[in-house]
Order: sequence, then structure tokens, then C-alpha cells
Amino acid sequence: MKKSLGGVKGKSEASVKTVTDSTVLAAQDVVQTASEASKETTRTAAEEATKQVQSTIDTASTKAQDAIKDLGQKL
Repeated sequence: MKKSLGGVKGKSEASVKTVTDSTVLAAQDVVQTASEASKETTRTAAEEATKQVQSTIDTASTKAQDAIKDLGQKL
């Protein structure tokens, strides 16, 4: 009887270790996925900010060119 309880205890410990290992791997996968999503969100936000800055520069450049043309015509 004692011998069979020892076998059950060993199987229980192995099962607990397997569940723990699986839980750790799943948690690591969740963290990795969240990290990748965060990087993608940051990259997308940076790309959008770059587009907006470029658009603002283009608009300012066009307005400056128009102002220079107007000034040249007045002179």
C-alpha cells in the first residue's frame, strides 16, 4: 500500500510540474504577444506622426512659396 501511494505521489508531482510548466509557457506567450502588439502600435503611431509632420511641412512650404511669389509680383 505504501509503495502504491508513493507511485501516486510521484505521478501527482509530475502532473503538477507539467501543469506549472504549461502555465509558465502560456504566460510567456501572452507576454510576447502583448510586447509585439505594443511594438506594432508604437510603429504605427510613429508612422502616422511622421505623415502628419510631413503634411504640415508641405503646407508651410507651399504657403511660403506663395508668399514669396506674391511679394515678387508686388515688387
